[in-house]
Amino acid sequence: MSVHGLIAVNRFGYGAKPGELAKAISNPQGFLKQQLKQPEFNRVLPSASELMQKLYQQRQQAKMLESKKQESQKQQTQNKESATSPSNNNQTKKSPKVQQQAYRDFCQDSFKAAVKSDNSLSWRLLDFFSNHFSVTAQGPVMTALAPTLEREAIAPNLFGSFADMLDAVVHHPAMLVYLNNQQSFGVNSKIGKRKGKGLNENLAREILELHTLGVDGPYNQTDVIALAKGISGWSVSNKSKHSGRNGFFYRDAGHEPGSQQLVGKRFTQKGEAQGRAMLKHLALHPSTAKFVSYKLAKHFISDEPEQELVNALVARWQQTQGNLKQVVEALIEHPLAWQSERAKFITPREHLIFAHRVTEAPLPKTRNLIGLLNQLGQRPFKAGSPAGYGDTEGEWLSDKVMIDRITWSRMLAAKVNKLDVKQLIEQVWGEQLSQRSYLSITRAESRVDAITLLLMSPETLRR
Repeated sequence: MSVHGLIAVNRFGYGAKPGELAKAISNPQGFLKQQLKQPEFNRVLPSASELMQKLYQQRQQAKMLESKKQESQKQQTQNKESATSPSNNNQTKKSPKVQQQAYRDFCQDSFKAAVKSDNSLSWRLLDFFSNHFSVTAQGPVMTALAPTLEREAIAPNLFGSFADMLDAVVHHPAMLVYLNNQQSFGVNSKIGKRKGKGLNENLAREILELHTLGVDGPYNQTDVIALAKGISGWSVSNKSKHSGRNGFFYRDAGHEPGSQQLVGKRFTQKGEAQGRAMLKHLALHPSTAKFVSYKLAKHFISDEPEQELVNALVARWQQTQGNLKQVVEALIEHPLAWQSERAKFITPREHLIFAHRVTEAPLPKTRNLIGLLNQLGQRPFKAGSPAGYGDTEGEWLSDKVMIDRITWSRMLAAKVNKLDVKQLIEQVWGEQLSQRSYLSITRAESRVDAITLLLMSPETLRR
């Protein structure tokens, strides 16, 4: 039994579905490289543009109903017998809640796809970059839009250049709305002068601090302002003002005129091209290579990855101008990524996906899934910060969370209590399960206890 086969399916993936471990054993690195394919979603679900259109219609309908309600109340005052009609009440009850439905559908779709996928490494990578470019589902607009960022901007660029991914993310309505860039105008722009509006630095600051150079990167407040000016006028179309143009909308009248100096380079382009050139400069900067490479190694291997491993990723990044497929292949090829020590503690979401993959238990209903992840501290798209959820053991290993995980594992085990435990061990761990874990699982008093112990074993919780 190849230890590397086991590492391939667990450290790099979400755990072994039936028959998957056998496929990984003969050529673990090749097994992983074949998985570097763009994740596929349910294409029936709406796009960000469609959702914005629906939200606009929802607001219009709400206004209409409110108008009718006020008219009805006026009539009631004039004539008590002309009370609010049942049809109006029914209309109110039937008002669509586009944002909640979309949020639930997206959460369930990505969870289901990760559980069922033959390319779980690609879904791990999608989760990583989705958290790297974290947006929070708060309020009606962001509740609908937040999950679309990873589907429309991140996934299509997952194995291309980081520069293209960054460009797509910063152009996406979810990021522009989340960090208020649609309200950012150059003080010397036409809109800035006419309406007295100015820059909003939120998006520019997070691009520099969280998405590219890192908090310790070579930039200062002057660079934040320069980038904010470069992307001023990058906005989101509003159906009420720009018919049929939902999505990204460039307002030239809101763009700060003139050249900008950012991290040692002057940008003389005009209009939207200036911001795009600035983003590309940041994406290709050596500090970005170091920052993102370190986060990748930390995510997959250890909270404190070896510098030699990080240096290999940085070198590949610089050789390929940030080609993410090449960088991930450098990670797969490095010997330090295949050490037998399980150094990384898995997150609640990773744990749930692992459990459903290996046991093939029925997927939870959408509300239950979201509620469970909320209870375990990792509700989808609810990190509450542009920094995203934490990625260290200290973030996820606490007495309360462990008790909750045990309780959930036991509930899941009860649903799959017909499984043959020894066959399950063979499927998931082959001959590599420790003697201590093997004995505790196979000597459990019941099959439910045995499966619970497997799902909470050290081999499961650390990859």
